Amino acid sequence: MKRVQIVSAARRTELKELASRSRQVVILAAVTGAITGLFVAGFDRFVIDAGLDHVLKLRPWLIAIMPGLGLLIALAARRAIDPTAGPGTADEYLHAFHDPGHNLTWRPFIARTAAALATLGTGNPMGLEGPSLYAGATIGDRLQHHFPKLFRTPDRKVLLVAGAAAGVAAIFKAPATGAVFAMEVPYQEDLARGMLLPALVASGTGYLSFAAINGTNALFPITGRTDFAMADILGAIAVGIIAGLGARGFAKLLRTAKAISARPRPALIALAAGASIAALFAVGRILTGESLTVTSGYDVIAWATAPGRTIPILLAILVLRSLTTTAAVAGGGVGGLFIPLVVAGALTGSIIGNLVDPKDLTMFVVIGVAAFLGAGYRVPLAAVMFVAETTGRPSFIVPGLFAAVAAELMMGTASVTTYQRRTNQRVPTTVRP
Repeated sequence: MKRVQIVSAARRTELKELASRSRQVVILAAVTGAITGLFVAGFDRFVIDAGLDHVLKLRPWLIAIMPGLGLLIALAARRAIDPTAGPGTADEYLHAFHDPGHNLTWRPFIARTAAALATLGTGNPMGLEGPSLYAGATIGDRLQHHFPKLFRTPDRKVLLVAGAAAGVAAIFKAPATGAVFAMEVPYQEDLARGMLLPALVASGTGYLSFAAINGTNALFPITGRTDFAMADILGAIAVGIIAGLGARGFAKLLRTAKAISARPRPALIALAAGASIAALFAVGRILTGESLTVTSGYDVIAWATAPGRTIPILLAILVLRSLTTTAAVAGGGVGGLFIPLVVAGALTGSIIGNLVDPKDLTMFVVIGVAAFLGAGYRVPLAAVMFVAETTGRPSFIVPGLFAAVAAELMMGTASVTTYQRRTNQRVPTTVRP
């Protein structure tokens, strides 16, 4: 009897310690998210206000050469601040997640951030979400190293994931997407376990601190119908199949580009990449009269959803955008691949929509985004959540799911990153409130 009482008392003490530690972890996750949101808000403002707003007002021939100049400045910044810092951002998060010995430290973070400002501020066709995710992951990783006693060995990357979730949630104004993406992207067929609560808390505070500075306007305000018929499910599956095949080809191009960026003579490669982007920009201007092959591509989504676009022109812009993004990655550009996949998905959906129902492209564009993004990063759940949050079209979740699953099957084992693992083989752990 006495032994049972001792064991019971020890168990109560253990549960109290767990509850106390869990509350502290959640508080640290909230702090990580808030700091990340503020950083991302400043980063977003600087790229847009100090960079792109000025670049897009230049004459077309100057816009054409700015991305190449940005690649050279990005290379110089990385070499000057930390010669060991590569151009990867989301890949760095995945590397740190899977490798216990790979920590995210401040010096390479500063180098990559400076390079990202140069890359994105000069109009290279990459996204702000990569540096935002990397910033949050670094902030979380550094903060966790200051409080080692609060974390057990299996929980060594809790704040890393929470920070990454906050970065994505902030830049896309989509807190649920941030949490799901950060946990889904490390694995092709699994989730990071035991990190849901810290990721959700960090996503929420990251979104709030970002929105307090940059507002809550919808990322992709889309008009058109909000319902779907059962026949649209078959159309969604067809979109998924085509998008999956397209994402598979795009992913191969991007992996090749990453390999090229790691070769010797990076300055020469950056010059060649800049010349390629300028040439592709010229072709795009001749075809459309607009600067659709530069910048992250939010304007391209609006352009693709407008009525009256011909299928050959849409297809041409899809190819040109894919090639310019590939060139930017090969040239050592520091930016995200999430939005390039989103843009490719919107163009793919618009092409198919023009074949089926050219009067209303809304559903096809939305599910095209879900399918292409979900396949490219192997994150079908995060992709569907993304389109529901950022477009205000939750009614398209069901066709989006079918499209994302079909695209995932077409993708096979390919991905835009080589740092993903197939499944989570660790023993499940939890952080309870």
